[in-house]
Amino acid sequence: MGIQFYDVRKRAKVDVPETQIRKKKYERETKAGAVQIRFALVAEYQGAKLTKFVSEKDWNAIQAPLAQ
Repeated sequence: MGIQFYDVRKRAKVDVPETQIRKKKYERETKAGAVQIRFALVAEYQGAKLTKFVSEKDWNAIQAPLAQ
């Protein structure tokens, strides 16, 4: 079973096999000095780089390697 991503170039949803998905964590510091963390799944599918932001619960549940 794959995970559904939105391909901006095709303007359509695509199913990406779980073997091609990597997990990534984006951290940044806000103006107030707090650290904001966003959890994402990234994949390269048919030449397109795809990103899907997910909740921390979903991010932890998916068994995928971390992206660099």
